[in-house]
Amino acid sequence: MIGFDIGGTKCAVCIGQEKDGDLQILNKKSIPTDHSISAYEMIDRMCALAEEMTDQIDCIGISCGGPLDSKRGIIQSPPNLPGWDDIKIVEYLENKYGCKAYLQNDANACAVAEWKYGAGKGCENMIFLTFGTGLGAGLILDGKLYAGTSDMAGECGHMRLSAFGPVGFGKAGSFEGFCSGGGIAQLGQMMARESLQMGKPVSYCSDLKHLDDITAKSIAECANEGFEDAKKVFEVCGEKLGYGLSILIDILNPERIVLGSIFQRSEHLLRESMDKVIGAECLEAASRVCQVVPALLKENIGDYAALAVAAMGGK
Repeated sequence: MIGFDIGGTKCAVCIGQEKDGDLQILNKKSIPTDHSISAYEMIDRMCALAEEMTDQIDCIGISCGGPLDSKRGIIQSPPNLPGWDDIKIVEYLENKYGCKAYLQNDANACAVAEWKYGAGKGCENMIFLTFGTGLGAGLILDGKLYAGTSDMAGECGHMRLSAFGPVGFGKAGSFEGFCSGGGIAQLGQMMARESLQMGKPVSYCSDLKHLDDITAKSIAECANEGFEDAKKVFEVCGEKLGYGLSILIDILNPERIVLGSIFQRSEHLLRESMDKVIGAECLEAASRVCQVVPALLKENIGDYAALAVAAMGGK
């Protein structure tokens, strides 16, 4: 199997095989995404990488940011891939290699990977949340990937949790606004501004001139050193995470929610406030059967995701 992981910064090609219920990555190569050339030229560069690694291309899985049409195999102008407008990537690759190719948005692909080979293994009903630069979700319902009518299922980052708050997914106070790398940075900036204007020191920001230098990483570093103001930023994020997850738990009744990226690294800063809200907000019968856990595939999830799309095929 070949996996194409297409991103705005880099594109990776990996070779893998399924063995005894697990997925083995046999080889991988990556290149920067060149925005000065056409989408099809960039795809050809990825094909060249694949051909360098193997002469047996029998099935291709493609993971790419949306919007896209997985049924027709078309990439539809993702914001991080300018110029990739209605790119018929599945048809292009199938004609080139005479084999089947399958396309999924990256959140869905990651959900399949964690379901088949990671923290969601053995589940019939699972939700995967990216919780990285943004907040997207992939839904596994009744043992199948659920993508929705137009591949838009799982866009929970757009849910508004508050009338005011950090902006994410183009909406102030959204789930993504509070629970993403960019959102945590915004939240930290808002809280730092309040403190600095009142003459109080802030562990992760020296003065008002440096508000724009605040990142989720810099706040986490201070929180891990024990600074209460930085820990408070993650406490607020954890509370909002709890509210968002409570909605998903009550509506979808999953047995497991798998959280990626930031939760993997900062569960100890988020867990207590998240669990407190879930305990207060959720139907007890729903929350009792649902585990919230960090993703297992970690930094390799993009590679596993693309290969998992190939392994799953059109199912």
